[in-house]
Amino acid sequence: MAASPHTLSSRLLTGSVGGCIWYLERRAIQGLPHRVAHLFRNVNNQWVMAQHLSFLKRMYVTQLHRGLSQQVKPKPEPSASPFLEHMSSGQARAEVDELPSFSVPSLPLSRKPDEELMELEAASIVERPLDMAKETKEEKQWKEMKLHADDLPSILARLSKIKLTALVVSTTSAGFALAPGPFDWPCFLLTSLGTGLASCAANSINQFFEVPFDSNMNRTKNRPLVRGQISPLLAVCFATCCAVPGVALLTWGVNPLTGALGIFNIFLYTCCYTPLKRISIANTWVGAVVGAIPPVMGWTAATGSLDAGALLLGGILYSWQFPHFNALSWGLREDYSRGGYCMMSVTHPALCRRVALRHCLALIALSTAAPVLDITTWAFPIISLPINLYISYLGFRFYVDADRRSSRKLFFCSLWHLPLLLLLMLTCKQRPDQEGDKGEAPS
Repeated sequence: MAASPHTLSSRLLTGSVGGCIWYLERRAIQGLPHRVAHLFRNVNNQWVMAQHLSFLKRMYVTQLHRGLSQQVKPKPEPSASPFLEHMSSGQARAEVDELPSFSVPSLPLSRKPDEELMELEAASIVERPLDMAKETKEEKQWKEMKLHADDLPSILARLSKIKLTALVVSTTSAGFALAPGPFDWPCFLLTSLGTGLASCAANSINQFFEVPFDSNMNRTKNRPLVRGQISPLLAVCFATCCAVPGVALLTWGVNPLTGALGIFNIFLYTCCYTPLKRISIANTWVGAVVGAIPPVMGWTAATGSLDAGALLLGGILYSWQFPHFNALSWGLREDYSRGGYCMMSVTHPALCRRVALRHCLALIALSTAAPVLDITTWAFPIISLPINLYISYLGFRFYVDADRRSSRKLFFCSLWHLPLLLLLMLTCKQRPDQEGDKGEAPS
């Protein structure tokens, strides 16, 4: 069948239009990669230029701030220390004034900014430790500790626990003053001096034995033997030089009974209490006996005999030490655990609080027994009742609360309770004339 002229013309027109469209599409497709590559090349160049500018800006700001901080905040001078060598303040100021000025380095754009940034960071990381090593080379150099003659008295005072020794001498003096009979000043001075020397010897030997354990405790890590401020040989020599004349003064200057008590107390403290601290909680009771002997020594020095009055004074010191030490050890439980010591507050906390309360109440009974044994008048248990009740109340709060706050209150109360109690005993001491009036029969 023959096609009409209209149909033929339509097909020719459609074919020519389609061919034109195909030709244009083909050219567009062929030129597309070149245009896209050109576009990305321009964008890449613009991005590299922006990155260079941003990098230069950051580097300039960083160097500027670093220069300002070094000018405004110079390195402080190191603190004074006996083991370090220091520069003078004039040299330090000269070094601050001679700080080099920083300038922004010119970077060639041909190199990649990432490589330049990595090189600068690596250089700064290497230069900073080198500068710090140069500045602190002499400061970190270990210096051998040397013993100077000017430091020796303070070191020996800490080695002998001078505060504890003063407490021991004061309780010995109280026992001497409370004993019946006239007050003999030469005997009193010899007793105080001999007791003080014996206490220094015992404390020094105690520190000599406990050096490995004291180094683990914050409370005792600064002791002379732990820090190496004094040699162990010198510590033992010092203890010997204190023990021999101290025992000699108590034995031949006072009486043999007081000298024997002094020797026994040194042995009990160094050979029984010190090793027991790492074995059993019984060390607290042994330590309480050690603290109870000094007032007994004062009594025997004045009277030459060991009677009921001496035992009563020893009993008061014995009971006082439990609330004092148990409250102290409660706040140092971590320290004692780190040092490896076996304390009631660490292994038996309930017993620690119970024993402290029990002996606080025992102080009331012992104060009441003083006039019964004719040591004081009956006014003493009455006027000492308020302070005994107060320490008993704090012991009860410590038993109930079982916290650091209550233990600290009890400990600080014990510090003023004992001297005040002994002072009240001296005030209410039974006088010889009162005993004579009491023994006389009415006419």
